Amino acid sequence: LDMNRCDFSFSLTRALPLLFLLVFVMAAAEAAEDECGAVGDYNFICGPISAEDLVLVPDTKWIIASGMTQEASITLIDSQQKSWTNLYPADAPRAVQDMETYGACPGSPDPNNFISHGLHLRAGKNGHSTLYVVGHGEREAIEVFDVDASGAQPVLTWTGCVMTPDGQAANSVTSLSDGSLLATIPLQTDRTIDEALGGALTGGAYQWSPGDDGFEMIKGTELPYANGIEVSADEQEIYIASSGGLKIIAYSLSNPARQLRATDLLTFIPDNLHMDSDGRLVTAGMLTEDPVCGNWGGPEAIDFEKFMTCNRPFVVVAIDPQTMEYTDLATSAAIQQFSNITMGLQVGDEIWIGTFAGDRVAYRTLEGVE
Repeated sequence: LDMNRCDFSFSLTRALPLLFLLVFVMAAAEAAEDECGAVGDYNFICGPISAEDLVLVPDTKWIIASGMTQEASITLIDSQQKSWTNLYPADAPRAVQDMETYGACPGSPDPNNFISHGLHLRAGKNGHSTLYVVGHGEREAIEVFDVDASGAQPVLTWTGCVMTPDGQAANSVTSLSDGSLLATIPLQTDRTIDEALGGALTGGAYQWSPGDDGFEMIKGTELPYANGIEVSADEQEIYIASSGGLKIIAYSLSNPARQLRATDLLTFIPDNLHMDSDGRLVTAGMLTEDPVCGNWGGPEAIDFEKFMTCNRPFVVVAIDPQTMEYTDLATSAAIQQFSNITMGLQVGDEIWIGTFAGDRVAYRTLEGVE
């Protein structure tokens, strides 16, 4: 696994190429010991590997989870039965390319060399939705799938892709109603994680529309490690999580050179960013200050290995995109079997939580909900 092709926390390991293997082996050993038992208010579904992002298939019980490492897959989680199965590539990956929209795509990805990262799902008609996946492995691209949820269980069919510029690794993706895509590239060519942690503008948002030759940088969105991205319901604003800057920032899509609003400095490292059914921005991450693991203090103050392998407390929050104030949806002290938190997804009265390095997905009743 090329560590340059992963999310913010994964990028910390670019100087430690064997560290992810260490994290995963430790997690597997712990899983064998605790047999996936609950920890406090948190329950787990064990088996999905590195489920970095989660999305809910509209009007169903089904959650789609990415798998951000080799030998993982896109998985399908039954939120009611608390079970999971391999969704892609599964036994027989389906591919029918939409040549009108994605004619420039060189064909379907190698299903045996496919790493999935950020996810975005746009509802369609008649039980169909479109799933956009930040893909790594064989190539760097936004991969597009049709999700057919009209039957007993969703079926995934690959339909196209948009390659990222110069093979740069994207992190997150969202879409507009006309089929346009917005994606973040956190570390542009030759930029480093140390620069991002030091506040340098290392990446930003890119846009592609059907008919375009490829993604183009959205000037004005340059940030220290641009991570999660989302768009407002009226498609007038975009929101980007800056993991290096510890903020969520609002931009006008028509004039992104001027930042509209931003959160105060966050007490955690924001990662993925999704709009919930109430119009709030939901993000999650590891706390920046912890007496056991140490405090977040910039590149000179961080022991990369300790940061990656020390289980940190985490939080999931909901942000009002107009005021940029946030409230907690779930909080936790460090959990030995579950760390490296990246996102939260509300499903009914539960919050589901993903991780970039682990062997399970967590869920619990929302705080304040009986």
